[in-house]
Amino acid sequence: MNTCSHAKIVLLPKEKNRLRCRHCHLTIKPDDLEAGYCPECFEKDCIKRDDFDEVEAEENGVARYRCELCGAIIPAEPSDG
Repeated sequence: MNTCSHAKIVLLPKEKNRLRCRHCHLTIKPDDLEAGYCPECFEKDCIKRDDFDEVEAEENGVARYRCELCGAIIPAEPSDG
């Protein structure tokens, strides 16, 4: 049971699309793909694989917040207006 009152929350940015490696299926943010090849395939097989599929970000239209005190993710209530 969480007893946090969530008094200090921040709005989380919209999720961006991700890339999925066609070989090992690692899903990674494009910003985290520093070298241009899959870090998982390179670590495992020493092969620089750079073929990815783009995965659409889940879009549900509801803003999300994170409590800075306990780390909980809080979906905003959709408005009727």
